Amino acid sequence: MNRLKTIAVSLVALACLLTAVPARSAEIKVLTAGAMKSVVVALQPSFEQQTGHRLAIDNATAGALAKRIADGEAFDVAIVTPAVIASLEKAGKIAALSAFDIAKVGIGVAVKAGTTKPDISTVAAFKAALVQAKSVAYIDPKAGGSSGIYFDKWLETVGLADAVRTKAKLKQGGYVAELVASGDAELAIHQISEILPVAGVTFVGPLPAEIQNYTTYTAGLAATAADPPAARALLEFLRSDAAKLVLKAKGMDIP
Repeated sequence: MNRLKTIAVSLVALACLLTAVPARSAEIKVLTAGAMKSVVVALQPSFEQQTGHRLAIDNATAGALAKRIADGEAFDVAIVTPAVIASLEKAGKIAALSAFDIAKVGIGVAVKAGTTKPDISTVAAFKAALVQAKSVAYIDPKAGGSSGIYFDKWLETVGLADAVRTKAKLKQGGYVAELVASGDAELAIHQISEILPVAGVTFVGPLPAEIQNYTTYTAGLAATAADPPAARALLEFLRSDAAKLVLKAKGMDIP
């Protein structure tokens, strides 16, 4: 009887092990734009532990990723802007009806840690801060970063383009606030979730509500994903409560 009980317990343990670990493991290539890289990287350990799948994460601006995918680069999941996902779906690169919005994030301002924070509480105060700053860093609009494109166009709209562009420190991608941390720029204008992870800077605050611009990030399944079930598992994980907690911690809003 004791032997039968031992066998039964062993079978139950084996069954639990088999259901906890997938029968096969896949590598999922994820192309992420801007701020979503830090989110996927933060979620990577728990996703890989729960599913047994591995993530290969590559990050660039939305514009750069759109071109790479259009040129034929293989991938399994893309997390970019809604407009890029829509164009890729139309081109047959994203599986129909697979896309959904994950989060949105606004633009903020950063200065070097230990320095005085400028007043950006109103549009007028923000304009004054830009004029008074010795240098202003933001994403190069030509690189395809959404915050840089918006900010540069806004400068034209309010007549500050010439004044700011002459002292601009443009970054092709990555964390703009690093230019402030290194002392290469006095102000950084970037998505809030791209400011918070940078050491050596102080987050001043978001742009005034009247001129705030949000970037939405949308995920989609590649039409030619190497392992569609594995890629879909990641998409579902991005909808989980665990993912929402990480998104909020990174300064993002859930749509």
